[in-house]
Amino acid sequence: MNKSFTVDTFDEGVRLDVYLTRQLGGSRTHVQKMIKNGEIRVNGADECVPHRALKANDLVEVASVASLPRNDNQNSAHQSSHSFWKRLSRVFKPRQYRIVLDTLFENKDVLVINKHAGDLVHPTEQSNEDTVMHAAIRHDRHIANVGDEPATRAGIVHRLDRMASGVLMIAKTQEAFEHLKSQFQNRLAVKQYRTLVEGSLDNDVGTITRKIARSQKQRRMVARPVSQEGKEAVTHYTVRQRYANATELDIEIETGRTHQIRVHLHSTGHPVVGDSLYAIKNQKRIAFDRLWLHAESLAILLPSESEPRTFTAPLPTELTQLTDMLHKV
Repeated sequence: MNKSFTVDTFDEGVRLDVYLTRQLGGSRTHVQKMIKNGEIRVNGADECVPHRALKANDLVEVASVASLPRNDNQNSAHQSSHSFWKRLSRVFKPRQYRIVLDTLFENKDVLVINKHAGDLVHPTEQSNEDTVMHAAIRHDRHIANVGDEPATRAGIVHRLDRMASGVLMIAKTQEAFEHLKSQFQNRLAVKQYRTLVEGSLDNDVGTITRKIARSQKQRRMVARPVSQEGKEAVTHYTVRQRYANATELDIEIETGRTHQIRVHLHSTGHPVVGDSLYAIKNQKRIAFDRLWLHAESLAILLPSESEPRTFTAPLPTELTQLTDMLHKV
């Protein structure tokens, strides 16, 4: 069965093999073989290469979708993959709100932005909207081919929760991506956050080392004792300011687990203000319509440089407005 696709503006600059893997499912390796075997045409041309950068309105034709590998053992997995990419194809045609990047720094290797609260960093199976990744690709189409999973995480080298704000670094080249990934994996990057939590912590300085794992009962993460199963996670905190019913903290994390700061602080009985997911049942809460969590700075060694740089994002006005209303103690 023949199949054809017309490339839209959101896929401009994406590699041919990445684009077809999204559209067809199956493996990227087999798609590359199809391209090399002449089974793929772009704008009628027989000679194509996997790394070809597509342009808006390019016509991509597939000679035979049936040539995608499928056997009894792989069929269910392939169907699942195909279903996932079919849903995800909608993500790559975002609608409604379009993200505008707030750039803090840029050179040939990296793009550093101040991510706004509510902006999703990269597409997920459940999302159908614009993301920071899409905006970065619109800014520089070469980013579309960068990373271990460029189809869904192009250029993204570290985490930042959707409802958090602050410094986010994006790799613009594969070489920069590998360098930055190594910095994070070897814990050479220093990430510092500001947060406001419910209640009053006992100590002015502390370290939380509970492991983090996915809850079997709820759609969220949980903190566990170090003796139990889970991923190692280390969070350091220092009290910045105490209020009558809240505490402002400076946070530094050694690891970057999913929801790490939120999960660790929840485990102490002091969840982040505005965190509906990790709020403690029946605990009196400060009414606030966003997560009071901000990635204030990132110190990291950039490619081809000899000394680390520190990038800082200013605290959003809505966060300072809340603390200005609280009574200091």
